[in-house]
Amino acid sequence: MSIEAHIKQLELKHQTLDEKLNDLRHSPSTSNVRIAELKRQKLQIKDQIRRISSDNALH
Repeated sequence: MSIEAHIKQLELKHQTLDEKLNDLRHSPSTSNVRIAELKRQKLQIKDQIRRISSDNALH
């Protein structure tokens, strides 16, 4: 898989998590723990994208 394809895949996962978060925020039965977990996942993916992008820029 190319670097660009990998980044696009990560961006899609990030967007999907964002949509899930928006849905969960409007659901009264959603736990704060679940929301925090999804936010952590989004941040990890964003960090991966930045790391891959900066590594790619160096090469």
